Amino acid sequence: MISLKNQQFKSVYENGKAFGNRLLVMYVLKNDEDYNRIGISVSKKVGNSVVRHRIKRLIKESLRLGGNLFNNGLDIVVIAKREAYGKDFWKIDSAVKHLAEKHKILVNQSGEG
Repeated sequence: MISLKNQQFKSVYENGKAFGNRLLVMYVLKNDEDYNRIGISVSKKVGNSVVRHRIKRLIKESLRLGGNLFNNGLDIVVIAKREAYGKDFWKIDSAVKHLAEKHKILVNQSGEG
């Protein structure tokens, strides 16, 4: 996993496909690489810096642990909603996997990202 740069974020927002659930929004766009690039955004509306950083770490850990479940060659941007405040790892992990299923980007699923 490699982090996205600002211009890549913009490209994913403008050209990617978005799905959301109660806790998160996930944008996905194919890239021309053999690996995934990840971006995570948590707004100040979600909480103070400590809260935002914790949510960011939980999302990052979920993506890291499930990294071998995702297809390669994707730019993925995950945005936390206000409802993510105070949620534990298992709820965040479940939300990430739910959105990955919606995008059909899991290894055992067919379809475009």
